[in-house]
Order: sequence, then structure tokens, then C-alpha cells
Amino acid sequence: MKGAGDCLRARFARAAKRGAVFVAGLVGLLGGACAQTLPTFAQTRASHPVSDFQLLDRRGEVLQTVRLDPKRRVLAWVTVEHMSPSLLRAMLLSEDQRFYEHSGVDWSAVASSAWANLWNTRTRGASTVTMQLAGLLDEDLARRGGRSFRQKLGQAWVASRLETQWTKAQILEAYLNRVPLRGELVGVPAAAQALFGKRASGLDARESAMLAAMLRGPNSPVETISARACGVLQAMRQSCDGLVDEVGAVLRRKVLTVADAPQWAPHFARLALQPGGPAAQRSTLDATWQRVAVQSLRRHLAELSGRQVEDGAVLVLDNASGEVRVWVGSSGSQLSESAQVDHVLARRQPGSTLKPFLYELAIERRLITAASLLDDSPAQIATAAGLYLPQNYDKQYRGWVSARASLGSSLNIPAVRLSLMLTPEAVFERLNALGLRLPETGGFYGPSLALGSADVTLLGLTNAYRALANGGRYADAALPGGQRAAGGKRASSRQVADPKASFIVGDVLADNNARALTFGLSSALALPFPASVKTGTSKDMRDNWCVGWTSRYTVGVWVGNSSGEAMQQVSGVSGAAPVWREVMLALHAGRLPESVDPPRGVVARQTRFDSAQEPPRREWFIAGTEQAVIQSAGTAVALSNPADGAIYALDPDIPPAAQRLRFAHEGRLERGATARWRLDGRVIGQGATLDWLPMPGRHELALLDNRGHVLQQVRFEVRGAGLRAPTRRGAPQAGAGASSPG
Repeated sequence: MKGAGDCLRARFARAAKRGAVFVAGLVGLLGGACAQTLPTFAQTRASHPVSDFQLLDRRGEVLQTVRLDPKRRVLAWVTVEHMSPSLLRAMLLSEDQRFYEHSGVDWSAVASSAWANLWNTRTRGASTVTMQLAGLLDEDLARRGGRSFRQKLGQAWVASRLETQWTKAQILEAYLNRVPLRGELVGVPAAAQALFGKRASGLDARESAMLAAMLRGPNSPVETISARACGVLQAMRQSCDGLVDEVGAVLRRKVLTVADAPQWAPHFARLALQPGGPAAQRSTLDATWQRVAVQSLRRHLAELSGRQVEDGAVLVLDNASGEVRVWVGSSGSQLSESAQVDHVLARRQPGSTLKPFLYELAIERRLITAASLLDDSPAQIATAAGLYLPQNYDKQYRGWVSARASLGSSLNIPAVRLSLMLTPEAVFERLNALGLRLPETGGFYGPSLALGSADVTLLGLTNAYRALANGGRYADAALPGGQRAAGGKRASSRQVADPKASFIVGDVLADNNARALTFGLSSALALPFPASVKTGTSKDMRDNWCVGWTSRYTVGVWVGNSSGEAMQQVSGVSGAAPVWREVMLALHAGRLPESVDPPRGVVARQTRFDSAQEPPRREWFIAGTEQAVIQSAGTAVALSNPADGAIYALDPDIPPAAQRLRFAHEGRLERGATARWRLDGRVIGQGATLDWLPMPGRHELALLDNRGHVLQQVRFEVRGAGLRAPTRRGAPQAGAGASSPG
């Protein structure tokens, strides 16, 4: 019986082969008209649709991979030379053992399959790798609930044509990159990464057998895949011990990523990568500097971990082109709970970083020079919401200081007074002209705008500083997809600020001596080359900034919390400045920046101060405003606190000694005389300020000169909780309710 069966099977095979010749001829006649539609290997590779796109730096180095197609996972094309040898062997053992012998259709397998089908025996079928690739290249030939006779004929014809036009290596390479695997995974590269956290080149024999087992039934249950994989391993003379548990663990765990895959610029990648573009897309970023910025930010925030700060951002713009060289949107998931937020584009309060624009506008309008003396003494400013009482960061007052020292040391009160001279509306208009796009009006922000009460983005603020670096000439940053994207047309620029005033402000911000009052001479802001820089800290230490420029680059750094929570003892010079310094040093490691020459119309003069407030120095002036001697103007002496008619309320929950009222005056008496304070007819002290322990009742305060003449007199009231004011005709009873200062 065995001999007769073998003879019958051999006769059937010969008949099947003769039939196959007829079928092949029929296929050739039916498919001849479609011969021109067969794609080339180069076309197939070029049109390979990917879900994960790579962001390259300007030199072609990979910075980031981002998935843009949520429906399926397809990675970049991998050549057959970079596929694991174990994978190639396992795949051919499972799918096409005579791949290198047939010419697209394995007629021996066709005959065997036909005989098995006659006796209703399960076999692996006669579809070769080339025929399967034909179905992947042409949707009409793809399997949909089993292939029809027409589809099988079409696959056979396309396979024969592929074998004549493509090499075996190209067929194998295209198949492994296009074959569907489990779930959303398409291609071996995607499956290797998602299931094993490896590249296709690193797959071992067991992993290769698992993938080969999925080719015939990608979504088969664990037992089926394990059995198929075991058959492949046995053919490779490998053990199947523990395979079922291993397959189950692989299919149950979360999607993996390659451990060493670059992840340096996720936020910029989401902004720059285009789904319709190539799999790898070049950007304007610099990989070396991007890594320096990321590492510096993370390291410094880790050092500040005990001060309740977790987020940060870094931006570097090329001054000439406006192109982005560094874009770090977050400190990363290990430090931040808001790692997905792009803090380069998030609006936050900029604090004192708006002051340079204020001083530039005042110098431009000839209201001040860099040597002008500004008043740094207590101030009370009436607003629609009540009295505005600006204070310096250290709550100290320095009297008359030059504009250079005031800006360099970031004094608040002179800046507020300067904004009132300019008007908040003029300051608002200038800030918007520099691209900050403030949503409200100047009147809405009022004098607090000088101290950064408006919300801005790090991108907008850094680009506004870039305008100062470019002599007051503003142009939008060159962002991907915008008017000035890399390789695109240059957007028009416009002169917003005066180049002469911009140069003088830049010189002030580069003057380490001008910063000494607040920051000392050895802060992180002092670089070994010329650099203009300003820090800023918003109210309650919620945000701190450091923004500055050289002749080549403008760098902005923000540090804070995405949630808006306050930091603990973190200022601009301790939070953002160290990162700014490290990035600046990296940017200029190869070549130091050139010094900036003064524009026409700026002159230097040796200047001294008549009252020796500051040492003599060489100062820059706009031509026509220069002065050799800076003399103190005769400023009228006036009370700055309390205001006439003010009402103060004592809080019963606060110790009385902690509730002191400060008397203060503006201006100076002649010849250095000291003012005296008279309260309710009795002199109680002297000096520019005096702290008084308030007593409930109505009071009369007089400011006296050194001869006892009354310079100014005001009346105010102190109300105590549950206390009765001193008896006086017409005085109302003091109640327990508190009242805001009037």
C-alpha cells in the first residue's frame, strides 16, 4: 500500500506541475497588461509609510523619535544587513524553506498542497515569501477571509515578476519591513522594539522564533504561537523549555522602547515633525548644545530638589537668523509631573526681565541717561485698586542711584517711577511691538507692569531680548512651518527700538560692576566674555528667569513649577542663572563672541558724580545728552508714607511689636540735613525713615527740617480690635472691623 500511495502521489505531483505550467501561462496572459504597475524596490522603500518619525539636528544626528500615526506602528526601514541572522533563519524555516531555489512560486509546494487538500490534510500552504510580499504591495491581492482563485493567480504573477526585477535580498528586506505582526505592529523593526525592546539586529533565536510564529497568525493565542515557535526552534536545534510562559509574558507586558533611543527634544519634535514628510526630518537644532542644555537643567533642578522646584525650560536663538538652536520644554518625567507641558510656550510672569525694555524706552526718549540719578526710596502710588507699595527684592532702599546701577542691580522702585514717567500704556505698546502679545491693556496692568505682572512665554521674551541684541530690530523667531522655517524665505524685520538706546542698555546689562549692589562681583552672571544678561523673579517666587545675549546667540532659561506653586528661596540668580551660564559657555566653547561696536550717535564720556554717590567712570550717552558731572537735582522733600487720611487696622492675632508703621519721606534736605518726625506735637525721631509702634486713635504727623520748620503734615487713623480711640472732639469710636489703607 505504501508503494502504491507513493506512486499515486508522484503521478499527482507531475500532473500538478503540468497544470502549474498552464496556470503560469494563464497568469502571464492575465497579468501582462499590469506589468507596468509593478513598483521598483527603490520606489517601495521610498514610499514606506512610518508611524514614528525621527527629528534630526542640523547636521543629521538623531535627536528624537515621535509617533504621529495612532492607528498602526511602523518604524523606519531597516536593511536586511541590519536584521538578526537568527531572525532570517527562523523566518525562512517557518514560511519559505526553498526561498533561494524557486523563482517566486514554489511549484513543489503547490503540488504538495494540492495533494494534501485532496485528502483534507492541514499543511502550511504553498504561498512563498515573494507571493506574500505581492499581497503586501497590492491591496487587491491581499488576504480577506481567504484568497480567491483570482487573487492567488495574481499573487503568482506578481511574484514571478518580482523575482525577475528584484534581488532575493530586496524581496526579503521588503517583506520583513512590511509584513503585519501582532495587533498594530507592522514590520519586524516595530515588533522587535515593542515586544522585546530591541532593534531588529539584536533579536536572539527564541525571540526570532516567536516573531516567525506570528507571521502566519499574528493575533493567535499564546498556545498556538508557542507551538509554532517551538517547531521553529526545533528545526534550529534549540530547546523549547519554558517557551509557553515566555511567550505569555511577552504578549502581556507593556509596549517597550529601545533603551538607547535618543530622547533629547520631545517638545520641539512635536512642533517640527510633519506627518506627510520623510521618516527622518532635519531641524535647526544643534544636538551637542541640546544635550548640554537638557543635562544642565536636570542636574541643577536635582540639586534644588529640596526647595520645591521641579520644572524648567531652555531656549537658544541664533541672533542673525532667528533659528532655534536649543529647545528644552521640560525637565523630564523623572523630575516633573508635567513633563508633557512645553514650558517654552507656557505663559508665566517674567518679573524683572521686563526692566531692560523700560530703560531702553526711557533712554530713547531722552528722559534719562545711563548716568542719571534715580530715587530708590519708599513709594506709595495711588491706583484704582488702592495704594500700590512697590518694594525692592531685599526690602532695602539705597537713596539716589544711577540708572546703570538701578538696572544692573534690578532695583524695583526706580523702575516703577520710571514707568510712571513713560506711562504704563507706552510701556505696554513697546512690549507688544517686541512680540510679547500681552492680552490686556496698559491701564489694566498699571505701574506693576514694570515689575513683570503680565504673563509672557519664554519664546516671546527670549526673542524680544534678541531684538535688543540686534540693535532694536525685531523679527519673528524662525519656527518650523512659519515664514522663516529653515530653508524658507526670510521674514521682514522692523526697527522697533532705538539702536543707540539698545546698545547702552546692552552695555549696562554686561557690566558686572553695575550688578554688584544686588548680586556681588562673582555671581553666575559673570562670564569670561562679553554677555548682557538680566534675571527676574515673579511674585512669591513662583517663577525665575535668566535671559541674555552675546553677539551671536540669545539664551533664555525659566525655572519654576508648572502648577504655579511657589519655590523656596530660589531666585533668578540661584535658579535659572547657573543653567544659563553653562549653556552660554557651551555655545562659545569653540570661538569666543565678538565685542559689539557702538552704533553711530553714541558717545563715551568720562563722568563723575558731584555728591560721590558712585565712583567716576566712562559712560555711554546718546549724542547730545552727555554730561561730565552728574549733579543731584533739588528735589522737594515730601512724605511718602503715610498718606493723608490713611486708615490702618491692628490685627489682634499678630503681636503688637510685629505691627509697626513706617514713616518715610522722599527727596533730600539741603546740605545733607536730616529730617525730624513730630507725632501729635512731640518729636519722636529723625532720619529718612522711622518705624513706629502704632497706637489706636487719630494722629497728626509732621515732617520737620533741621530748623524745626514744618515741611509737610498729614493726619491718619489707627483702629485697634476691640479698643477705643483716645477721647478727642469729633473722633469716632474705633470698631473691631479691619480697613484697608486709604
